[in-house]
Amino acid sequence: MRPHPRGTARLLSGAGLAAALLLPFAPPAQATSPSRVPAADGAKGQELPGMPSALDPGAEEAACTPASRERAEKQDWSRQRLDLDRLHGHSTGEGMTVALIDTGAAPDAAGLKGRVSAEGAAGEDCVGHGTFLAGLIAGNGAGNPRLAGVAPQARILALRGTDPRGRATPALVAEALNEATAARADVIAVAVALPRRDAALTRAVAEARRSGAVVVAAATPDPPRSGTEEIPARTYWPAGEPGVLSVADMLPTGVRPDDAPPTAGIDLVAPGAGVVSGGPRGDGHYLGAGASVATAFAAGSVAVVRAAYPGEEPDDVIRRLTATAYPAGIPQLDPYAAVTTILGAPGASPGAERPSEPVTVRDTAAADRATGRATLLALVGSAAVLAVLWAGFAVTRARARGWRPAGAGGTGAGTD
Repeated sequence: MRPHPRGTARLLSGAGLAAALLLPFAPPAQATSPSRVPAADGAKGQELPGMPSALDPGAEEAACTPASRERAEKQDWSRQRLDLDRLHGHSTGEGMTVALIDTGAAPDAAGLKGRVSAEGAAGEDCVGHGTFLAGLIAGNGAGNPRLAGVAPQARILALRGTDPRGRATPALVAEALNEATAARADVIAVAVALPRRDAALTRAVAEARRSGAVVVAAATPDPPRSGTEEIPARTYWPAGEPGVLSVADMLPTGVRPDDAPPTAGIDLVAPGAGVVSGGPRGDGHYLGAGASVATAFAAGSVAVVRAAYPGEEPDDVIRRLTATAYPAGIPQLDPYAAVTTILGAPGASPGAERPSEPVTVRDTAAADRATGRATLLALVGSAAVLAVLWAGFAVTRARARGWRPAGAGGTGAGTD
């Protein structure tokens, strides 16, 4: 069935009228970049052995974590998310000492040789977890700079906060904190989390902060590899101490893992799944996960910030990291922004931040006048189009009701 010509004219007139009305007020089109969500280990994954945070406590004799025979083939998502390639063009953490409290660290590990100090038991890392974290903080990638840590020119002071199998106690962590303070470490990273507060540990944290160190701690323990027991929400220590930067882990999507122990008071999240680093034996790679991994990334970030801004106080460094973090439910660590952004005075809103380079304000008066003339012409043109379309619409409606112009064969009354 063919449409009636008068109906078609009405539709066209109505469409033109709507277009003319909307034309001056249509917002300009904006180009959007496609979102890119990297997989934890690349599109097909990297098949690497996992790095445990502790050895099986139930075994009578637990063998040390064996050397990995596999090497990573690509840069993992965590280093891409933290924009380390660009960050290292601005700061590498040179001159900074990061005290790492975990299972110890091997001074001769691949990518760390010559930059790890460890006394006594701290230099014997049977678990391998502390060495893994040291690589994330200050490793040079062992020939592959794309697998370097956040602060590849910082130094690591390895301290044991656990027994040889990786079980942490308040006494061991407090003792390690006191050693870090005595060594005048710039950053103290506590990669373990304890379920109860301890008076000696509280005093050790307070003394470390008074000495000028930035204390970074895991907001939760790493989740157990087995078991389905529901973990109650609680505050963990020393992350819960005042002035400590509390860090939790996130997935590539920016959310926390489903099996992450629940807690409150988290200051930052950082990558904590499918992260690649080395171990104490051999030159192979492992995959690590958990809040301890995120803490290592945050500690390295503190080192590069302190190297770039040596005059800032510890609280200012923490404020810088949290103020420049990527905005989300829990702010996401962004070390590149932390190093390259100049902040306003303390207490100023994030919008008061200014770029690091001076800005020259150009004269836009001529462009503004041209824009005004163009806007005026667009409005006048739209009004003209509207008038023409309205006239066409009115004539069509009148003819539909039998109206004819004068001299077109009658006066509007019927003829014989």
